[in-house]
Amino acid sequence: MTSPPTPDADRDTLTTDEGSRASVAPSGRRRRPSRYEFSSVRMTFRSGGERCVGRLYRPDRPAEPPLVVLSGGLLGAPSSGLDQYAERLAAAGYAVFRFDVRHTGDSDGDPRNLLSPARQRADWEAAIAGLRGRGDVATERLVLWGTDLAGGTVLDVAADDPRIRAVVSQTPILSGRAFLRARGLASFARGVFAGVRDLVQSPLLGVHDVAVASSSRDDDRGPALVSSPNASRTYREFVPDDADWTNRTPGRSLLALARHTAGEDRDRISCPTLFVGGTRDDVVALEGIEAAADSIPDATLLRLPVDHFDLYAGDGVEQAVGHGLAFLDTAVEP
Repeated sequence: MTSPPTPDADRDTLTTDEGSRASVAPSGRRRRPSRYEFSSVRMTFRSGGERCVGRLYRPDRPAEPPLVVLSGGLLGAPSSGLDQYAERLAAAGYAVFRFDVRHTGDSDGDPRNLLSPARQRADWEAAIAGLRGRGDVATERLVLWGTDLAGGTVLDVAADDPRIRAVVSQTPILSGRAFLRARGLASFARGVFAGVRDLVQSPLLGVHDVAVASSSRDDDRGPALVSSPNASRTYREFVPDDADWTNRTPGRSLLALARHTAGEDRDRISCPTLFVGGTRDDVVALEGIEAAADSIPDATLLRLPVDHFDLYAGDGVEQAVGHGLAFLDTAVEP
């Protein structure tokens, strides 16, 4: 059973935290172009008996803006990069609810950094149901924007929910099994073994964990969720100095990914869908994104000349948000 997202107990409804109101400034004085001011408030909802935490961004205008639900990232650090997406969308006149799935970020759930495609889908559905249960947000024009594993999750949610108005699937992991197998059978087998070991030893000896991210040259040190030349360095750069985050995840996360396959009903998606992929992405292959876009009736494929992590910082963000807004303005606005 889900509950509507509610403000934290120590915050008033839609109270703007210090520093969370963006002012319209003359062009050239800020990197983020802004048409509107916006406010944000930290809110919570429950999924699977756990508390999930998110932040609702609201533009001052229009009075009833379209609502974008936003989440993603394989785990932890890069998810924080999505706040700038939420701010840019809110500054352009969209309400945004960005949230952390269970076991990650500010949301509850132990062990920390546990990845579960099934639980993450349940969290998305709980967030949407909770938002629809509120009376102070307009959900008639609801957009799902997911990144990485969430990029595949939003496709599955939209396939089963005809009320979704549009979907943005950014560098989506469409099948966890295919994502892991792309590294080779030996690496895939090591990941499965780490997952089984974790399940067996956890009740008595505690979690057997593996790296969230490693560089390719570190493969001989054990399996990891993300393995690419820049992964370790980039993840570290995304972690705030005061963040309670470590580069470790339970081995069963790899086992959950190995069991995860692409949804069979994605061709039932009837709303406009934008796929975003990077031509230099060595984490999520562009070829799989192209095939997914071909399988959905009203899909658009955006190829950007960026690598995977460029979409969390710098010019990659500017390009992704700019094209995303152009897509949403056409797909969602009356």
